[in-house]
Amino acid sequence: MPTPPPPPGKMSFWEHLQELRVRIVRSLLIVAGAFAFTYGFPFGYRDIPPLRFKLWAWAQKPFMEAMAAQTHKPISELQPFAFTDLTEPFFSMMRLSLWAAAFVAAPFLFYQLWAFIRPGLLPKERRLVIPFVVVTSGCFLLGSAFAYTQAFKFLGDILFQEAAAAGLRANLHASDYLDLFISTTLITGIMFELPVLFFFLARFRIVTARWMLKYWRHATMVILIFSAFFTPGDVVVTTIFFSVVLLGLYFISVAVAWLAEPRQPR
Repeated sequence: MPTPPPPPGKMSFWEHLQELRVRIVRSLLIVAGAFAFTYGFPFGYRDIPPLRFKLWAWAQKPFMEAMAAQTHKPISELQPFAFTDLTEPFFSMMRLSLWAAAFVAAPFLFYQLWAFIRPGLLPKERRLVIPFVVVTSGCFLLGSAFAYTQAFKFLGDILFQEAAAAGLRANLHASDYLDLFISTTLITGIMFELPVLFFFLARFRIVTARWMLKYWRHATMVILIFSAFFTPGDVVVTTIFFSVVLLGLYFISVAVAWLAEPRQPR
């Protein structure tokens, strides 16, 4: 039996797949272009070091500051990172540059997401493209900045203090450190998208602010479980820290949901 044609102004299933393919290809192309910049810029001009080494110095700074505070030594005298595989530095710098490219391309990536869901929105909702891109990009970058300046510094203090109390000397692999750094900044950036998610859930009448307040205890349990399994570092203190941050974002989302709820009857 042939598939009936979609209603006028609606996209068929295969058209949705084609649209998804186009958005994915465009996203990959912009990330590839940003990666060329974050990895090689300024491309050997006047013997200036490539940007990837600047990114590595920037990435290790929070931990170096925590280590200097614990050992009472200047950062210039600390050398906690080592490698045992010749390919480790190369792939570590490449991976760090790739994630930096994704952060740089975040506004474009969020626009591609909006462009994919736009056909399913009402005409007046489609005009929210600029606020959507600005808010989602801003929340993600704000969460990543919070992770870099606060969360990762807090995590570094806790973990290094434990190692120093045990009398252990730092001899870290760059790849293992980048796993912790990238996961912390990425997860925190995604966590800060929680108000945006509840904005759309409330806009589409899936949840309400009153419902969120009614089940805030259940949400707290879900947040604790999520923090226990997905936050970096197997330390109870970090689980509590990220749980408090997520719970604060949840109550901010309650206010966002209240503002986003349609006032007219269904």
